Amino acid sequence: MDVRTYNRDAWNHAVSTGNKWTIPVTADVIARARTGAFELLLTPSRPVPASWYPPIKGAQVLCLASGGGQQVPVLAAAGAVVTVLDNSPSQLAQDRLVAEREGLSITTVEGDMRDLSTFRENTFDLIFHPCSNCFVPDILPVWRECARVLTHGGTLLAGVCNPLFFVLDPELEKQDVLQIRYGVPYSDVTSLTDEERRRYTDVNEPLCFGHTLEDQLGGQMDAGLIMTGLFEDRDPSTPLGKLMSAFVATRSIKP
Repeated sequence: MDVRTYNRDAWNHAVSTGNKWTIPVTADVIARARTGAFELLLTPSRPVPASWYPPIKGAQVLCLASGGGQQVPVLAAAGAVVTVLDNSPSQLAQDRLVAEREGLSITTVEGDMRDLSTFRENTFDLIFHPCSNCFVPDILPVWRECARVLTHGGTLLAGVCNPLFFVLDPELEKQDVLQIRYGVPYSDVTSLTDEERRRYTDVNEPLCFGHTLEDQLGGQMDAGLIMTGLFEDRDPSTPLGKLMSAFVATRSIKP
């Protein structure tokens, strides 16, 4: 199936239903960001440390698969020159909504996170890439493209999902029973039966992919980046999240 088209439509639907990752930030958040005071999320709940960011004022920033009216306008208000690339036109519209409301200048590009050919090499000082590469079946091209378009000394901030997040039986998990059912790497396309997949497609939920830690962490280093920071995070609203951290945030530098 055409995963990119399906997930584009699914995220458009998520905007229409008020998914929490599609709700634009308030004017108060933008006002604080203008003073340099802001916090952003790569993972569900733990803010990125301030020490992870390069100097923001005047920085060329790419928010990669990061639409939704949240990170993009905040970084623009903090003084960055921000471009956002996202697969969902509706998510990009949320960024434009905040930018127009707050008098901010941003550039929005609809595209595939695995193909940044619209950008030249050594363009961006910072790439902000929250947990979103779980929506594409292959992530090594994402890291290679990030390494290509970063400036030397540029920073990649990325959020990824621990593959354990995808191996549990989702029906049993609703009953607080954590039982491994699927292998890693995981794919909503190939790991599920047609009937199982319909629990997502019948309600227009995005299709997901559980990548190995080797691809998610080692893939960044294989692309030529140097990892300089890492922390874990959890979503305590889920049975797994009550027991362990199922998300990882990384900071990597292009030498």
